[in-house]
Amino acid sequence: IADVVPEVDPDRSALFGHSRRGKAALWAAAEDERFALVVGNNSGCGGAALSRRGYGETVALITRAFPHWFVDGFEKYGAPSDPTIRPGNEAALPVDQHGLIALIAPRPVYVASAEDDWWSDPMGEWQAMAAAEPAYCLLGTLGFGSGVTDSLEDLAAGPPINSPIGLQTGVMAYHKRSGGHGVNIFDWEQYLAFAQRHLKTEAS
Repeated sequence: IADVVPEVDPDRSALFGHSRRGKAALWAAAEDERFALVVGNNSGCGGAALSRRGYGETVALITRAFPHWFVDGFEKYGAPSDPTIRPGNEAALPVDQHGLIALIAPRPVYVASAEDDWWSDPMGEWQAMAAAEPAYCLLGTLGFGSGVTDSLEDLAAGPPINSPIGLQTGVMAYHKRSGGHGVNIFDWEQYLAFAQRHLKTEAS
């Protein structure tokens, strides 16, 4: 499209996705460096949430419901056969979702969760972002921003509700808002501010 539509600026293309499309957006950004920025909203298992936590939608549950989304063999990490038994075999995974986020580095990435969206595992999404920050720093960015995560009262729990981290200070940003699975005005306000900061041109 960028080659045939002059209004499309390939240096300012961004991806946004919610839920299953949040998974797709993160994966597309990891695979295709032409995307300058990505936002994954409530992407959960197979998206931003750490699979090894075995919380919310697990590998066992998602591979039974949507086997066509994944490569053959991934389902073995969801064993045992009873998806109500936790944890499953997620601990045997050779990689986890912080690696997916790290593959996007050093480009801007915003991941967001919702407080009541336990199915998407907000804590797992935050912990994946925090675990990916060293990859961003290794590639010469400040991640969330210099000293930002050091200021958190509880690093494992992440920032307070409705308090974005990294929005104005880094190339990584995250928030956990009040409410459930979805995208609302609060989310869009943060995403647009993040995009404006990273994708603006001298004329914008």
